[in-house]
Order: sequence, then structure tokens, then C-alpha cells
Amino acid sequence: MQVGGLMKPTAERQTLKVSVNTAWCKACGICIEFCPKKALGQNADDKAVWKHPDKCIRCGLCEQRCPDFAIELVEEV
Repeated sequence: MQVGGLMKPTAERQTLKVSVNTAWCKACGICIEFCPKKALGQNADDKAVWKHPDKCIRCGLCEQRCPDFAIELVEEV
């Protein structure tokens, strides 16, 4: 089993999407701060959302840095 898309070649990572489990997210903002392309934002409850998928490079930093395991990169279906 892979951890997010970090083990995949760059071209294959483009099929991934950022999935946020808002039930687990405590709205700390760590993922948002670590995102190098500012692809994440906050919803009305200050919880993380994948706001700008077009900017996302699917590097997996948000998934790595989330202390609550609320974010993962998953295959788009």
C-alpha cells in the first residue's frame, strides 16, 4: 500500500485528488500553510478544503503534515 501519491511518478499523480475527512479535521490550518501552491483553503467552519485543484501539484505535503490524518491523496474515479 502506498502513502498517498508520493511513490508514484509525476504523470500518474495527476489522477489523484485531495480528500479531506472533515469529521477528523480540527481546523488547525497546518496543511494550508504547508501547501506550496496554496491549493487548499478553508470552509465556513475553518476546516480544510481542496479549493484550487488546478493549482495542486499533488506533492502530498498536506497529507504528510496533517496531525489528524484527515487528508489523503486518493485515485479519482
